[in-house]
Amino acid sequence: MAAFDEGGITNPPLADSYRMLLQRDELGGGFVPAPRALARESLAMMERDLPMIDLKRLTSGDARERNVCVDAMATAASEWGFFQVTNHGVGRELLEEMRREQARLFHQPFHTKEKAGLLNGSYRWGNPTATSLRQLSWSEAFHVPLASILEEDDDELAELRSLSKVMQEVADAMSRVADTVAGTLAKNLGHESSTFPAAAGCDWTTCFLRLNRYPPCPFVPHTFGMVPHTDSDFLTVLCQDQVGGLELMRDSHWVAVKPRADALIVNVGDLFQAWSNNRYKSVEHRVVANSKAERFSVAYFMCPSWDSPVGTCAEPSPYKPFTFGEYRCKVQDDVTRTGKKIGLPNFLKGCTVDSLT
Repeated sequence: MAAFDEGGITNPPLADSYRMLLQRDELGGGFVPAPRALARESLAMMERDLPMIDLKRLTSGDARERNVCVDAMATAASEWGFFQVTNHGVGRELLEEMRREQARLFHQPFHTKEKAGLLNGSYRWGNPTATSLRQLSWSEAFHVPLASILEEDDDELAELRSLSKVMQEVADAMSRVADTVAGTLAKNLGHESSTFPAAAGCDWTTCFLRLNRYPPCPFVPHTFGMVPHTDSDFLTVLCQDQVGGLELMRDSHWVAVKPRADALIVNVGDLFQAWSNNRYKSVEHRVVANSKAERFSVAYFMCPSWDSPVGTCAEPSPYKPFTFGEYRCKVQDDVTRTGKKIGLPNFLKGCTVDSLT
């Protein structure tokens, strides 16, 4: 447990942003609370187990067992967009060490975390450009390019020297999980080889590791830890702690994901949905705030290079040709213009921007 740092010594100024936006919305008569009260009691009743995939079965000597595993993974990617994996090869001791290092990093003074040179200038918090509470995320993160993990050399943070080593090990382990899952899902749609991530332009120089922290929040009934969104990548591998708070959209309802200590969460991103011609689904998800406990998570994002064409598993594709850079620029433009991400619908054949806004 951790009390909210109202003085802002450790935590980012999220409370100041919240109060400013609340005052603005109230003065304008536009305050609309989150879709439902986010009390922990109501969350507990809605918790669901995601489909569970045992990755060890992919290497079984029994072809039928391998096929059953592949089918289960493809079904989960198509129907849920999310699933959990066990026997993934990322050691529990390593993840616990990552959690300790993560806590030490985030418990540094705020002015230290926001320093431009720290972890390649990858620190971000909340949404300083938010114009309404719907856009505010009660969280902070380091979104680190994998290629820069070992470049950190800051004499002021000698006590965090072990962080980059642990991050590197976690990134290596999670990348192997992502490669296995992405290759399996691609092969299921007819991709000829098991080199799908590389063929899609994804490698060590293009992917990211994100360290997340969600501080305790005194405004829980109306606050998101992370606003509803879909991931703008091919695939995300997530390790969350036991606090919980992750929710995903399922059958037009928000479903809370029940934490499981021995499992990692995998979700399909926008680019994989496009590449699969909508066979696999990139599903909207969010994190809800907690009033008493801080929450940590680590996410690996499988991204291609900026100029990589996203491509398709087969023609005809419902999408126009586009690169990852074009996609990211369009997402940023939409958020700036409308306050929300539009994403894949922008790139449907025959789509015009005016029809989406």
